[in-house]
Amino acid sequence: MTDPAPFESLACPAPLPQDRFIVLGHGSGGTLSHQLIQNIFLPAFSNPVLDALEDQATLDPARFGGGAGRIALTTDSFVVRPIFFPGGDIGSLAVHGTINDLAVGGAEPVCIAAAFILEEGLTLDDLRRICASVQAACREAGVTLVTGDTKVVDRGKGDQVYITTTGLGVIPAGRDVAISAGNARPGDRVLVSGTIGDHGIAVMSVREGISFGTPLRSDSAPLSGLTRAMLGVCPRIHCMRDPTRGGVSSALNEIAAASGVGMKLTESALPIRAEVRAACEMLGLDPLYVANEGKLIAIVPPVDAGAVLAAMRSHPLGRDAADVGDVVADHAGVVTLKSLIGGERVVAMLAGEQLPRIC
Repeated sequence: MTDPAPFESLACPAPLPQDRFIVLGHGSGGTLSHQLIQNIFLPAFSNPVLDALEDQATLDPARFGGGAGRIALTTDSFVVRPIFFPGGDIGSLAVHGTINDLAVGGAEPVCIAAAFILEEGLTLDDLRRICASVQAACREAGVTLVTGDTKVVDRGKGDQVYITTTGLGVIPAGRDVAISAGNARPGDRVLVSGTIGDHGIAVMSVREGISFGTPLRSDSAPLSGLTRAMLGVCPRIHCMRDPTRGGVSSALNEIAAASGVGMKLTESALPIRAEVRAACEMLGLDPLYVANEGKLIAIVPPVDAGAVLAAMRSHPLGRDAADVGDVVADHAGVVTLKSLIGGERVVAMLAGEQLPRIC
């Protein structure tokens, strides 16, 4: 029989320092969970509603118009890799993505909720940086984070951090015309608010170590101010979408299918940065399929297109806005593109995933 090993020779792996890294105990609901809330989340997001630490956020209807108008609600999850990239990070991205889903529906964002899935080993410094980014993005968009949740998963199971956000907004009384993917009509103009593909290529450039002569940054930004300006000159905008995953192509294909119309785009009218175009050629990508996080598409009656385009270009987030095509009655549900050399091709819905973990 083998002699037992002496007790003094046995040792457990040294635990991660609890004041520097996320450990599984931070998700236990006990002391470490309480410390995480008190030391990181509350200092970052402190406000009267959140500070109460209830299981729900109780809001005064007067905060968003006293009940006048319709309520808008959206939810989204964010899994970008890397979590920090030029022009933003997963924290600001989560806020902007949620705000923009409300804004393109004609709603004024009011507040958000956020759930953080943290991986064991994430540094607390990185978590603080993400929380500061979330708060700065909320402040810029004029919304408040009013409730949230945190869970911790085993090392290797969470890719550092995932964030799920829910946004609440109100469609003001008097804004009675529905903005819907099913409202596009033949003759409408297709407008985009600026250069496309910036976010996806900025993230990919970090991931793949691609450098450019000029810095390329994500376009991640809150669009509620831009949509407010657009609706101010044309309350009759038929449809707006933010072309995130799947890019401009997927957004327009969804609208064409929902409305039973066709779309004709003009390649020479598409606003694309030279470095984005070059990177897409290098990587074998089509800019129409690359994700955006601070751009929108608007389907506008032709009589209002000039005024809406001018309003977009007068806003900082719409300086590069362009009229890129029109809505047609033929080839319902199909988007086509007139190329630079005069040919025409179908711009189909993205079949798979071009750029994994972009948003």
